Amino acid sequence: MKTLLKSSLIATALAFGTLTTTTVFAADEVNLAAAKGQPAGLAVQGYDVISYRTNDKPVVGSADFSTEFEGATYRFANQANLDTFNTDPAHYAPAYGGFCAYGVSKGKKFEVDPTAYKVVDDVLYLNFNKSIQKKWAKKTDQYISKAETKWTDIRSVAIDDL
Repeated sequence: MKTLLKSSLIATALAFGTLTTTTVFAADEVNLAAAKGQPAGLAVQGYDVISYRTNDKPVVGSADFSTEFEGATYRFANQANLDTFNTDPAHYAPAYGGFCAYGVSKGKKFEVDPTAYKVVDDVLYLNFNKSIQKKWAKKTDQYISKAETKWTDIRSVAIDDL
């Protein structure tokens, strides 16, 4: 069954032309993919999670302005953004541990492209890639509702067990 599931995930990635090296996450971890040369343990591939709400597009943070939250290192573009995050890290961290919001709505955990996102009601939702983000954006409220239910069930389940 696990082999069939892995084959399905690979087929999905191939269909979207986005097959990349994927980090396998332990249960209850945030999406800490060491993608694009980023060190392991870096949340949102180093993007400043406050910048998603304050800029026209997200910006990469700096190691000079970083903090730890739930086992992940978050980076920020400046001290003000770091200070804002530290007022309520759970609020500013991405939904679903940083996994793809669309994937979570389907009961899966996929890594994300940090530039494929949407902020809804001041919550940051990330997606696997821009193609998936466009699909997710068409029925955002429905996918969020499904993801909220699914996340309760899959949050503590390792990727290999989904």
